[in-house]
Amino acid sequence: MELKSIIEAILFSSARPVSLRYLTRKLSDFPPDDVARALSDLTQEYYASGRAMVIQEVAGGFQMRTRPDYREWVTRFVREKEVGLTKSLLEVLSIIAYKQPISKREIDQMRGVDSSRAIKILLERHLIELGGRLDDVGKPVGFRTTHNFLETYGLKNLADLPTFKEVEALES
Repeated sequence: MELKSIIEAILFSSARPVSLRYLTRKLSDFPPDDVARALSDLTQEYYASGRAMVIQEVAGGFQMRTRPDYREWVTRFVREKEVGLTKSLLEVLSIIAYKQPISKREIDQMRGVDSSRAIKILLERHLIELGGRLDDVGKPVGFRTTHNFLETYGLKNLADLPTFKEVEALES
């Protein structure tokens, strides 16, 4: 019981997702399997209890979050930092998320317009980052999404992105 309470306190006080690896390293007084089991049990208990809070796996870690059912109520009291992306920003972000790492030239070709401004804004908002040099003519810089992107959109990893078929089904 004590270990679950310790993990609960850590998750409650952390503004960022906390990875299991980090927890086991910092909670070295406890066997790693016990830490993993306690985290799993705690996550299930929060989900099953119907509490307003859940422990969600996002961006490679675990984080306490408000249950989505209460979002409307919470926003009445807490000013949420609005991500506020325009259609063109969402378009560029989507291209990068699905095709990463990808060069600016490739993004521009897909969109048919210059994407410099959108890329600059997405970099400033830490939703994308430089992803190294690509093996292409001139060795252009590639762009990829960040952990902040995963956290902002509540994704564990990129595999959680909807497939093209799922997106098309929404449009029907």
